[in-house]
Amino acid sequence: MLRPLYDRLIVKALSKEEKTSSGIILPDTIDKERPEQGEVIAAGPGKLLENGQTAPMHVNVGDKVVFKKYAPDEVKIGSEEYLVISESDVMAIVE
Repeated sequence: MLRPLYDRLIVKALSKEEKTSSGIILPDTIDKERPEQGEVIAAGPGKLLENGQTAPMHVNVGDKVVFKKYAPDEVKIGSEEYLVISESDVMAIVE
């Protein structure tokens, strides 16, 4: 398992299934664009400040997030692919 440092998040990309008007589901493999949504599976302790203290994270494990398209670094552990993102690249939490 990955343990992120500082203000980093480990995110599992959410697949974007699209439905046609007739109800046919188009898998996200048709469009190989980078994902922009995912679920946080691990979060670091927070950003290290200049005074040595740690700023708390605003994103928690289990949150579904929207992030900048080209912000994540892709990491593969075994057969699983994960995204590593700085908390500052998260634009919103999906509620």
